[in-house]
Amino acid sequence: MTAASHRYSSVAIALHWVIALCILSMIPMGLWMTSAIGHPDTQALAYRMFQIHKSIGFLILGLTVLRIIWRLTHRPPALPGGMKRWEAFAASATHVAFYGLMLALPLTGWLYVSAGWAVSTDKALEVATSWFGLFPIPHLPGVADLPAGVKRALAFQAMGAHSLLAWGAVVLIVLHVGAALKHQFLDRDGVLSHMLPWLKSGHAGLGHAPRSPWAERAVGLGLIGVIAAAGAIAARPYAQPGLPMTAEAKPAAASAPVAPAEAAVTPGTAAAWTIDSAASSIGFTGTHAGKGFKGRFDRWQGQVWFDPADLAGSKAVVTVHTASARTGDPTQEGSLQGAEWFDPAQYPEARFEASSFHSLGGDKYEATGTLKIKTVTVPVVLPFTFTETGGVATVEGKLELDRTTLNLGMESDATADWVSKMIGVQIKVSAKRAG
Repeated sequence: MTAASHRYSSVAIALHWVIALCILSMIPMGLWMTSAIGHPDTQALAYRMFQIHKSIGFLILGLTVLRIIWRLTHRPPALPGGMKRWEAFAASATHVAFYGLMLALPLTGWLYVSAGWAVSTDKALEVATSWFGLFPIPHLPGVADLPAGVKRALAFQAMGAHSLLAWGAVVLIVLHVGAALKHQFLDRDGVLSHMLPWLKSGHAGLGHAPRSPWAERAVGLGLIGVIAAAGAIAARPYAQPGLPMTAEAKPAAASAPVAPAEAAVTPGTAAAWTIDSAASSIGFTGTHAGKGFKGRFDRWQGQVWFDPADLAGSKAVVTVHTASARTGDPTQEGSLQGAEWFDPAQYPEARFEASSFHSLGGDKYEATGTLKIKTVTVPVVLPFTFTETGGVATVEGKLELDRTTLNLGMESDATADWVSKMIGVQIKVSAKRAG
């Protein structure tokens, strides 16, 4: 046998160390962020760490699947010929347990995120997942449609299993490292060189390639199953009044009725204006996890009839495509698409209609109308400025909206612990006289 045959392949070695570094980073990260998320001064950083934690978890899941496929299709190096039977058994069982952990940890985390319930506060908390900000990762199918009580129970049990599995990983890592050091410095059989190519190979005393009989597989996977079950049982939540605990699912969002189309707009009698969308914007601001954010809507249309000399005949109707909300944070943007926020799958548009205008003196005016988001309609007063130069008008306005009155985020954050209750809206419009 050649020296190369006593080492793992380059791909296997690379996968081993990348996954190892990911796991080693996840443990202290998880311990810190679960404590820091409850403190206002560290909440914003902890929120970002949670998103990184989820992304690394999915990276571990993908690399583990690749590692298992590689292991099944490539012969591993042989174990030392003088290794005791119980040591060989323990080595094989530990390897299988590691594979089970590397699958179970991210899967239980995925289940917890999909349930949309924060165990630390015992409240609903819908947060989207974006893989390192590159693309969204959907929740596990069917979980979002379960009753609140069932999702709550799943969240507690998934997090219980996830936490205990993490501690199980710590124990296995200690055993794994200890065994590797024993083979290197006490047995001097070169086992550590399997994963460290620059070490001298101890292939002279190697025997046959290791087997993975069903006994070792059963012990390794059984160990992970017992740990996960123990964590899930220990974390079972207490009963909470008012939450349905049956497993009956809610109707799927796809089958829910779509909001009826808005009635046709009756034009005003004042001068009509054509909006220059490239020079116009609708933005919004607020705070999330103690940190300010700015957002915008990329797609919206407006119909405006306005004349300072004919305020009675002035009118404005603005339709906003809520799916176009952007903040620059993929996780925030994904969460805004959820059912408790804008829910554009069922309610694709928000509508502002101003039917009454008043002069406040000079170039200042006030528009009174209504804003409809999903099924909620609220009265709105928008103060704005209007200036016109050479047939081109510039309109700028600001107002604050109470998101709780618009039924936004009321399941996860009705008390504004995460997202500010008041949301600022900034409007800037450039328009030309029609015709």
